[in-house]
Amino acid sequence: MDNKGKTLEECFDAAIKKYGDMVYRIAMNQMKNGSDADDVFQEVFIKWLQHYDKFQSNEHEKAWLIRVTINQCKSILKSSWYSKTDEMKEELENTLVYTDTVQEEGSLSEAVNKLPEKYRIVIHLFYYEELSILQISQALNEKESTIRTQLTRARRKLKQLLKGVEFDV
Repeated sequence: MDNKGKTLEECFDAAIKKYGDMVYRIAMNQMKNGSDADDVFQEVFIKWLQHYDKFQSNEHEKAWLIRVTINQCKSILKSSWYSKTDEMKEELENTLVYTDTVQEEGSLSEAVNKLPEKYRIVIHLFYYEELSILQISQALNEKESTIRTQLTRARRKLKQLLKGVEFDV
């Protein structure tokens, strides 16, 4: 990576411009709400500031950002504070009178959000970020065969969730 002659601020702006949307989309995919995704985004780029001079290439930087984003999401989701607020949110949702089914919503993104985390992230990286199976396996530190299996299972689950749903083309 060529950061020679650039100030830290210029490098930071360039990184946000180049990878900011990707980081935010991954965070939204994992966290499922904007305020938590904003927190993840901020933490990821704070960590980027601490490591910006260690990237060997743009691919290395991108893979690092994907991995850090996923790890930051997992860290927040595992925190005791988050699990307590998540329980409160679930109780509130259960008191409301509405039905929330994928068939009624008819939305692919709703179906993707209903997938387990390990399937949601591989679907997101493969289809939305357009990463290859090799790139996903490197970013997630998993075997390529594991990623292929997760993609296959995720597609099957999506097919079941979307059965009978009609899309306007």
